[in-house]
Formats: sequence, C-alpha cells, structure tokens
Amino acid sequence: MTNKLRMHVLGWPIWLIVWCSLVLSFAVNAETSLQWQHTTLKTQPSLRGSAMYGDSLWVSGSQNSVWNSLDGGKTWQDRSIKSDVITDFRDIALFDEQTAIVMGVGSGEQSVLYLTENAGATWQLLYQNTDPTGFFDSIAFWNRQHGLLMGDPVDGYYVVKYTQDGGKTWQRVAKNKLPDRQEEEAAFAASGHTLIVGQDQQAWLTTGGKSASVYHSTDAGLSWARKKVPLFNRTATAGGYGLALNQNQQLFVVGGDYQQRDTTYPNMARFINNRWLSVASGQRGLRTAMKCVPAVCITTGKTGNDVSYDQGDTWQPLINPHSSLAGYYTAASDNNRFLLAGSDGKIAIVTQL
Repeated sequence: MTNKLRMHVLGWPIWLIVWCSLVLSFAVNAETSLQWQHTTLKTQPSLRGSAMYGDSLWVSGSQNSVWNSLDGGKTWQDRSIKSDVITDFRDIALFDEQTAIVMGVGSGEQSVLYLTENAGATWQLLYQNTDPTGFFDSIAFWNRQHGLLMGDPVDGYYVVKYTQDGGKTWQRVAKNKLPDRQEEEAAFAASGHTLIVGQDQQAWLTTGGKSASVYHSTDAGLSWARKKVPLFNRTATAGGYGLALNQNQQLFVVGGDYQQRDTTYPNMARFINNRWLSVASGQRGLRTAMKCVPAVCITTGKTGNDVSYDQGDTWQPLINPHSSLAGYYTAASDNNRFLLAGSDGKIAIVTQL
C-alpha cells in the first residue's frame, strides 16, 4: 500500500510536466506558424481601409490614397484617385479582383464613394454626400447590389442608408426604425469596421463615447435594436471602434480610446447568450480592428496586436518581428492570410502556415 501510494505521488508531477510540455509546445508551434511579410508604400499615407479577395489586396487612406496588389502582396500599385476634393479613404468594399468601392470621410462633400471595375485603373464618382453636416463612417455589402452605409448623426439620428443597385442610389432608413441616440454617444471612422454585415440579412454597427453600443439589424438594415457594450467608456473618444465575426459567426466588438491608446482598460467584448460579456483579451490598449481565418483571430491597434488560436476564446500578445511596426489601424483576411495596414504606409501580410 505504501509503495502504491509512493508511486502515485511520484507519478503525478511527471504527468503534469508532460501535460504542460505538450501545451507549451502547441502554443509555440501555433505562434511560430504565422509568417510575416512587411511593405512600406513610397507615398507613406495613413492607411485606414483594407480588403482582400484571394490574391487581390487593397488598402486606402489619407490624401485620396488607394493602393492594390494583384499578386498577393509581392508588388503594389498606386491607384490613388485624382480629384479636386481631398479626402481620407477609410473603407473599401471589394467584390472581386477588379471591382471595388472606396469610401471617403469628411464633412459635406468630402464624404464620397468611388467605384472601379478595372482594379483601379480608372474610377468613377458613385455617390457624394450633399448634407453639410453629414460625415460617412463605414460601408458594408452582402453582395454586389445590396449594401449599407453608416454616417454620423444628422437631425439627431445616425444616418444609415441602404442600396439595392450597387451604390448608385441610396435611401435613408426611417428615423423611427432607429433607437434614439444616447447622450454623449459618437461613431468613429477608424478602420472600416464600424459597420459589418453577416448571414441571413444581419448587420451590426458600433458606436462609442460614454454610451458605447452595438446596433443590430435582422432585416437588411431596415430596422435596428441597440445594446450597450462593456468597453471602456469614460471619455468622449472611448468606446467601440470595430466589429468582427469569427468563423462560427460569433460577434465581437473591439475598442478603447484613441487619446489613451496604450492604457490598460476593457477593449473587447463578445455577444453570448443574447448578452454582451467582456473578454479577457489582456486589455493592452486601443484595438480598432479584428479579423479571423479558420481558428486564428488577430486584433490590431496602432500600439500592438493580439492573437487567438481558438476562435477568440483565449488571447495573447502577437509580437510583430519588425519592432518599428508595432501595430496597425485596419485589418482584412482571406485564404489563411491577414492584411494589416497603418500609419506611414506600413503594411504587413501575416500568413498562417
């Protein structure tokens, strides 16, 4: 009996060591399976929009900048739009390798949509804001014809418009189909992720300020319901900055405060069992974008990145091997790859091997 007890007691640490070694080995192998490729665009724009369709990669940003790569990021072409109106292109809807809509932000006529059907060789003005107080924030499309546009409040309500003809014409959602705007609530055009769409005509948009929220539509954007989210919300510049769905169609919101980018605070929440719950993401500052491919999810903000290898259940810091390029403003994903883009024309392609 004494020998059996001694063997059990001595055997437990060995089992524990083996188990810990396997867990550590999996974590190391998972992290090292991500391969980084870095590029800096020669014009060095501040990049806020991103999109991927196979090997067709697109980024957009300040000073009418649009760049794309048709070879998976090996080479990049300047497809910037020449116009008398100077804007900041902060979102992209990409339909195939050649067809894209970019969204410019700014007051009045600076908020615009441009369309290309030849990979940016030529552009046509698709839609321009005519309200001097209007300001576009994000666009999202279910398909080539049907999509949504979100803008800052006009007449006390957020501007949410829908199109059924590929963006040629837009109709504003009726005010009585939107919840009342909350006190000290705002929206941010930070990364092209403020508005997203999903399966079965679902759509979501996120807001910030001291009343950080996520709005949800189940009828292609024609009506909306609102829920508050447990993100940092103590200032007017805090709250929700980006939305994402993992491969199981579970919804996440990320955010923080752009005036306190590297402060520790709740910066991620997840929608489970019809309620929003804070996620133990490490609270490592502002995160403005999140994307997933199979089980891997990445969040990013200017000061850093985080990674999950289990659909967003657990998180850890993702170290950028190029130390001068800590984090990025925007992210896209497709075919086991992530496209990250940020300040000074900096781009990274992260491939899951």
